[in-house]
Amino acid sequence: MGKQTIKSWSWVHKWTSLLCTLFLLMLCLTGLPLIFHDEIDGALNTDSWTPANPAAEHLTLDEILDTALENRPGEVPIFMSFDIDRPVVNVTSGPSADAPGSAMHFASFDLTSGNLVPPADNGESVMEFILQLHTDMFLGLPGMLFLGFMGILFVLSVVSGVVLYAPFMRKLEFGTVRRQQSKRLKWLDYHNLLGIVAVAWLLVVGLTGVINTLEEPIIETWKSQELAGLVASNEGVAASASRASLDAAVNAAIEEAPDMELQFVAFPGSGFSTKAHYAVFLHGRTPVSEHVIAPVLIHAGTGEVAGLREMPWYAKALSLSRPLHFGDYGGLLLKLVWAVLDLLTIFLLVTGVYLWLARGNRRMRVERQLDTGEVLKA
Repeated sequence: MGKQTIKSWSWVHKWTSLLCTLFLLMLCLTGLPLIFHDEIDGALNTDSWTPANPAAEHLTLDEILDTALENRPGEVPIFMSFDIDRPVVNVTSGPSADAPGSAMHFASFDLTSGNLVPPADNGESVMEFILQLHTDMFLGLPGMLFLGFMGILFVLSVVSGVVLYAPFMRKLEFGTVRRQQSKRLKWLDYHNLLGIVAVAWLLVVGLTGVINTLEEPIIETWKSQELAGLVASNEGVAASASRASLDAAVNAAIEEAPDMELQFVAFPGSGFSTKAHYAVFLHGRTPVSEHVIAPVLIHAGTGEVAGLREMPWYAKALSLSRPLHFGDYGGLLLKLVWAVLDLLTIFLLVTGVYLWLARGNRRMRVERQLDTGEVLKA
């Protein structure tokens, strides 16, 4: 590699690193508690809930829906979701199916009794604050896109660091740390060694982070193009005054994709359905495929299946990037590995800034010595 090429890559590495360091440091610090969000929620909400009648037969979804609407007179159902580990159904309702989020009401119900399940929300406000800061810095889509740009700079800094590793370390054995020389050289060797060891993880987390910042455009594209095609072909179907069995609709949807499980239901008139259909969303059964969903439209009056539409590749990429980004698919051990690598990234960011400042101080000392003639005297 020529001298000019090395100089160009050095410029790329320096400035991409410096421009994104502050924001990457914020993302790493907020990312640590988010890796363990399940464990933190469990620790803060120690009063574990138990179903009222563990041995009893579960109520039907229609019965739960009727109970939810009795508790909220004048409202209509918007969404229904399901807990994975508990016999609990969550119902979101509002004054109308297209009500804004601020007007929606969320409640959880015991499938064994129909009783309300108390919310396990201790510490929720803190975790929500951290998640919002990590996601968009409270700036909405502009904040997400800005962090995505910082993620691209981070990926460029990692790639340029890999390119520079060989020419800068060619005379040294792999893993060499020159502890006996200057402090700056010692930390440079640590920075280079740990960076090259963790390069694969850094690229994966950086790229999945960029994809996650595009969540809103990706979802809107899916809704306006792919999902809209399924909705449009059924939009003209007349709504029915009567409501078909929700349980029958869910069972019909599962028959369309027997290798998938129920995730949530969007009711007629909501943003994810038509005015005449239930939209039953299913997801895969494995730790990774559970993030890949497919909607099935069921006529809310007749219970007839209107169609199924799989997620497009770009929506699947978004769904798969989430567990990869937080290590949220391999249990506590993988989360611990992610946490260690997150701390290592913080070390790389801090040492990178130190090396830049130390180099500047060294240059200033040399210039000062030249001005005063100390170098000539020596």
